[in-house]
Amino acid sequence: MRPADLAREHGISTQAVRNYERDGFLPPAERTPSGYRIYTEVHAAALRTFLALVPAYGHAAGGQIMNALHRDDVDDALTIIDRGHSRLLRDRDTLGAVRTAVDHLTAKSGAAAAPAPEPGTRTVGELAHRLGVTPATVRSWEEAGILSPSRDPATGYRVYDAADVRDAELAHLLRRGGHLLDHIATVVQQIRAAGGTDALAASLDDWQRRLTAQGLAMLRAAAHLDTYLRLLNPTAPQPFTGHRHRHRQRPG
Repeated sequence: MRPADLAREHGISTQAVRNYERDGFLPPAERTPSGYRIYTEVHAAALRTFLALVPAYGHAAGGQIMNALHRDDVDDALTIIDRGHSRLLRDRDTLGAVRTAVDHLTAKSGAAAAPAPEPGTRTVGELAHRLGVTPATVRSWEEAGILSPSRDPATGYRVYDAADVRDAELAHLLRRGGHLLDHIATVVQQIRAAGGTDALAASLDDWQRRLTAQGLAMLRAAAHLDTYLRLLNPTAPQPFTGHRHRHRQRPG
């Protein structure tokens, strides 16, 4: 195959195919005596796999997975994949917690109450570590009006209670959804006021669709990865399927 053959299938440029090979997302291509690249079905499968990984795990992580496969480090590739699944699960859990908080705040009299918030307070460093962001990011949320922590009277340091943690979780979720800080601040203020949550509901519904799309993309990427790994190592033993064969007992 020529670079144009691979590019045409995905509607990308031949230069993009060359760049992917340069970056290690495709295995190195052999060359003709005149210097032209020769691609095979293995390269075509690699390109399909990488392009399937991008919507599932992101461009950077997708490239890291392919690099790991091409240096024969499957465990490293699986670790990157596991991190992606872990983050998606955390997003789902956070989304569920936010929906519970909103339902509780907007529930009519007599509706079931949401679970009690976690006790205690957190420092800016502890909150940042919980969310996987930097303390500077948490402080920027305060500057944008998203968070309003109190101060320790003895030290003057910021302290974040359960409501602050909830607001920070929401900010982190919506930020990854592509929302601007001023919009997030409005949403958080709506939660605090327990009213006018139409904008919040729309944001959460949009993020739910994004999570669903990403989960489905991960399934598609897994299928491409399985196909590609079989091409790279066709003699590798197949994973145990868990099915047990029943043997009939011979008479006598």
